[in-house]
Amino acid sequence: MTENRTPALLTQLRTLHELTHAETQVAETRVAQARTEAVRKELTENAENCRIRAVAIEEAIRDLGGLPDVVGPFIGRAAIMVKTLTEQAQPFDEALLSDLALEHQLLDRARYVKALATAGGHKSIVSLADRLITAHTATVEWLTTVIAEEALGGPAALRRTPLQAAAGAAVRLVNTPVTWSARSIDRAIDVARSTRPRIESLLSRGAHAGDVAAKTIGASRDAALETAERVSRREGADGTADALHKARSASGVLTEEELPIRNYDDLTVPKAVAAVKELTEPADIRAIVAYEEAHKARHGVISAAQTRLAAIAQEVVGV
Repeated sequence: MTENRTPALLTQLRTLHELTHAETQVAETRVAQARTEAVRKELTENAENCRIRAVAIEEAIRDLGGLPDVVGPFIGRAAIMVKTLTEQAQPFDEALLSDLALEHQLLDRARYVKALATAGGHKSIVSLADRLITAHTATVEWLTTVIAEEALGGPAALRRTPLQAAAGAAVRLVNTPVTWSARSIDRAIDVARSTRPRIESLLSRGAHAGDVAAKTIGASRDAALETAERVSRREGADGTADALHKARSASGVLTEEELPIRNYDDLTVPKAVAAVKELTEPADIRAIVAYEEAHKARHGVISAAQTRLAAIAQEVVGV
């Protein structure tokens, strides 16, 4: 006699129902982190689709003669609120990996539900499971791409919160070995003292490369950063110069001549978009996005850069 799989199916549907409420909450919290309007719209639609899926799962539970868990979703939402607050003290990549883990669990359980529904002859639930599998597969691929973008240096579809950015910087500081030459830093400090009084008080407090770079980034304006980079490069402190250049690039304070696209300021949106599509290095794309956000804020160009980086990220991770 065929084993009755309905109790197992109900258990999985109830779990899916609770996890889908959690997914909705995550999507809603991510909306505020969207880098572009297109991503914001996508996340808003995803949150609404999550709510629709939750209703469909609830109906499936009732069709099987069960009752949906009405307490669990409230507890789940509270847990997600706690998760969201906790994430603010996490590096950004860890928060994204947590989101991805949730989506993988939803996808795996949807596949299990399909198998159980197929065994029990519940065609409507098989159809529902197919919808869930399609939706969660797409979200897994999207999150995988976003994480790859983060690994490649951005611009990711989502922005870090200030606390996430600080947490990520702290982790990198702890895990990055100091490889810069103290002697080179000493030479850069001596020259900087004679050429830039505004940097003198900063540099005189320490010759450690990481200390110099961090304090310069935190206390100097654009001109001081540019001068510090130039002096460090000239004096052979390439590690410090690279760190300073990276900070200037990320904050959008590179000059037009330093951008990877020639005569960038003269380009119309269509021409800028076409030029961005030719870029192959994530760092170059990041520099263009930072410059755009700091100076022109042309959403079409920023979206094109995001799309280009997503394509590179997908190629890297094989999505």
